[in-house]
Amino acid sequence: METTQNTTSAPEGEQKVVRAEREVAAPAPDVFGLIADPAKQPEWDGNDNLQEAAPDQRVHEVGDVFVMTLTNGQDRANEVVEFEEGRLIAWKPSLVGEPQLGHLWRWEVIAEGDDRCRVIHTYDWTGLVDDPKRQARARATTSDKLMASVERLAAVAESLRA
Repeated sequence: METTQNTTSAPEGEQKVVRAEREVAAPAPDVFGLIADPAKQPEWDGNDNLQEAAPDQRVHEVGDVFVMTLTNGQDRANEVVEFEEGRLIAWKPSLVGEPQLGHLWRWEVIAEGDDRCRVIHTYDWTGLVDDPKRQARARATTSDKLMASVERLAAVAESLRA
């Protein structure tokens, strides 16, 4: 399987957009379904940061909000800001009831035939609020960490076909 990891430089030289991508031996709708259903996300989270999400929060459009409980017990509200069924989903997290923090998680799934797709995962923290603790955590979110999620997602999606 071909895999790619890269980063895009912010004007001041700091890497504020990181990305990872990989070909997955599974149909694009199956892969997208795992991403768009928050209850399934902890199964393939490569950061081991997601504990659970209530069922029946499947994303269908921009403006949907799903709540995820992190492993530290905190809940995050995630507002969907980009959506194209089967192909693209992106959200901005916040503390429940609070303003968004300014970072974005994006997943793109590109069909490459009936049983293969390319998955691109991007983390963009160019708009992250000026909070030293959050900035340090954002810096630690490298393309390697994103690739861990992409790899786990691929393993789960490919196992569904076995």
